[in-house]
Amino acid sequence: MPAGKASVSEFREASISEFFEKNRHILGFDSPQKSLFMIVKEALDNSLDACEEHQILPEIWVFMERIEGDEIAVTIEDNGPGIDRKQVPNVFGKLLYGSRFHSFKQSRGQQGIGITAAILYGQITTAKTSGIRTRRAEDDVAYEFDLGINVKENRADIHVEKPVIWDVAHGTRIRITARGKYQVGKQSVLEYIRQSAVANPNASFTLKDPDGKVYEIGRVTEIPSKPARPIKPHPLGLELGDINSMSRNSPAKTVAEFLREDFNRISERVAQEILEAAKVDPAKKPQSLTLPEVKALKEAFLKVRLMPPPTDCLSPLGSEFIRKGLKNVYGENHPSHYAKPVIRPIAVYNGNPFSIEAGLVYGGDLPSDEPVRIVRFANKVPLLYQPGACAITRAVSEMDWRPYGFDQKSGQGVPFGPAIVFIHVYGIRIPFTSESKEAVANVPEIMEEVTLALKALGRGVKSFLGKREKREKIYEKFRLVNTLLPEIGRKSAQILGKDVPDMDAVISKVANVVFITEEFSTNDEGVGVTVKVINYTRKPVSMVVFADPPTGDYDGMDLKWEISDLEPSAEFSGQFFLKGRTPNYPGTNYYFTGIDPVRVQGAEPLPADINTAAVNVMESEEEEA
Repeated sequence: MPAGKASVSEFREASISEFFEKNRHILGFDSPQKSLFMIVKEALDNSLDACEEHQILPEIWVFMERIEGDEIAVTIEDNGPGIDRKQVPNVFGKLLYGSRFHSFKQSRGQQGIGITAAILYGQITTAKTSGIRTRRAEDDVAYEFDLGINVKENRADIHVEKPVIWDVAHGTRIRITARGKYQVGKQSVLEYIRQSAVANPNASFTLKDPDGKVYEIGRVTEIPSKPARPIKPHPLGLELGDINSMSRNSPAKTVAEFLREDFNRISERVAQEILEAAKVDPAKKPQSLTLPEVKALKEAFLKVRLMPPPTDCLSPLGSEFIRKGLKNVYGENHPSHYAKPVIRPIAVYNGNPFSIEAGLVYGGDLPSDEPVRIVRFANKVPLLYQPGACAITRAVSEMDWRPYGFDQKSGQGVPFGPAIVFIHVYGIRIPFTSESKEAVANVPEIMEEVTLALKALGRGVKSFLGKREKREKIYEKFRLVNTLLPEIGRKSAQILGKDVPDMDAVISKVANVVFITEEFSTNDEGVGVTVKVINYTRKPVSMVVFADPPTGDYDGMDLKWEISDLEPSAEFSGQFFLKGRTPNYPGTNYYFTGIDPVRVQGAEPLPADINTAAVNVMESEEEEA
């Protein structure tokens, strides 16, 4: 036999499990540290998806225990809907088995690989099986499994299956023992959970690390996540082979019916236009379409006017989730500014709808001499690895941040400044750079939308910095007027040998504005704030004042004060207390209504998109444009 040639007997088929057993790095299991991270990630993402689909407020526990050497047992438990015991062997023991691969809707998981790959990795590195316990609300008992994976046949190898008593209404617990290394830092299990809490402020997370240290992040809203609804495939999102395969498996009796029933946004009229453009017989069976005819149909999709796909197949976080998530996790940095979240309109990439959400945290204890921190998300999943290969990082680096108050050499590279930038790309088919889904591919449509969102955030920071500078100038003017004029009056009276005059009327004539200012004092429990409204005009004024403190955790009266007929030279005071240690209190933003803005200094007119009925106006949900 010639060198390099193999006999027929040497060829054999390899299962998908065998392939990933030998190529686990493709799925992200390429080091002990990252593999431990991947186990938690895959289980946690499944839990959040299941809770979202069934409108359950998630409660997730992650426990790690060192067994021996570098073996670590990872247990992830949730309060999700549970799994039918008949489906457990397929869900946890069979690669490419899942409920979302053929579903056209946004979801965290897609291929049906992740959690099974985690079990496979544990089996490869420790030769140990994994434990599953699950219970549905309609089940009388829970069911416990001890299983491995038969890599030759890509199926579960069940060692134990038994009913057990489990004192929970519903939920799932999985225990995987694998070779791993636990570390803290920017690419750690702890950071993944922290970032997951940003995108899921309605969830509670508990982590117990291998050293016994416990971390807890509580939920800050009781609103369930909005689930996505599946849609039919949009014609512009399909390749030639996809259309050909769909025609072969369609139950439709005619090509006209196939177009109307199997695709999204194709009506009877549009189907007729497509068939005329493709020169295909409408009465022909879809299973008998030739490849040239399928190609003609694909080309005809581009010639007719098709509506974009519907947006209910997407599940955005929304402004309230972004704002509360950022405050819940990054409030420890005492930021001075939370930018108004940016929600971009739905865009389309290859017929698949997608969009961008963005938020920004600025100032406080965040370092100003370090690069801006970029927090990347795709379909609600944090992206901790491969930042340099990601379209999000590239968009941040290629944008000129200098006009918005950031330091950036030559307008290129990640800018420097005390900020955290949050970017969420979500859609039906997000293009990733690899199967491990760690970076979004550099697609022009996505890059453009990310850049537009970043520019909107930049304008918000620029506006904030301008307001802060203006407020500082106003406070200085207020201080000078109240200090110098009374001193001039006192000196003048002393020189003339007369009584010191009442300077309030003089100050009113000079200023002729309503001053809004604040005084504060700090202690170990928080910051006590007194807002003062002083009428330095010649007539009584009436107005409503609103406060937007840098944190939503406060005590005191509502952050809204209705002031009626405040006399000239009179003063109104309101108080509130910000709980929690805030060593660098950045000041509170104040807004007002009911008075000509020209006559007020120290506050801004209340924006039209703020719901004033809420106690904390800036915590209210913004109306959708």
